[in-house]
Amino acid sequence: MIDDYVFAGHAAVAAGADRLSVSDCLVDLVPAEPGGDDWFGDFAAAAARGETVLTVGVPVEHVQPLLADLAAAGWVRGSGGLPDRLCHRLPVPSRQILGFEPIGFDDGTWHSWACLGGLVDDVHTATGIRPAANGLIEAETDAREAARWLTASGLGDPKVFFWTPAVVLGVPG
Repeated sequence: MIDDYVFAGHAAVAAGADRLSVSDCLVDLVPAEPGGDDWFGDFAAAAARGETVLTVGVPVEHVQPLLADLAAAGWVRGSGGLPDRLCHRLPVPSRQILGFEPIGFDDGTWHSWACLGGLVDDVHTATGIRPAANGLIEAETDAREAARWLTASGLGDPKVFFWTPAVVLGVPG
């Protein structure tokens, strides 16, 4: 299963987060680059800056649409950031899988299905899928279905056209 994902980065979460998320809308992330990449390419650098480090992976088949969204927002390849990590299709490091989070890219940042008002309820009503207590979806198949439904529905921020189920992993294991 984890072989079907590409390494996107490490999210450094500041102290005090009461849920798990890779979106700065829901938790206070320490950015890897001010005004740029939210996620670190290096685990040690993320661990030095955040209280909690979450490792993020996106499905292989979602890499090209995400690269298109990033390019449209002005993110360039060759800078060593997220577009490069996605282009190189690095494997996701071995970690404990904590769950999955539908995310979409808009205006230079990542949005979670939980940060755009009512989407969690909309997905639950349409599919029966809901997050666990930690805020993440437990089953990969459910996360993929939630992301598929969100993309097809067109609900949420009008600029988020494409949702992907991010796999969220915890400490090295």
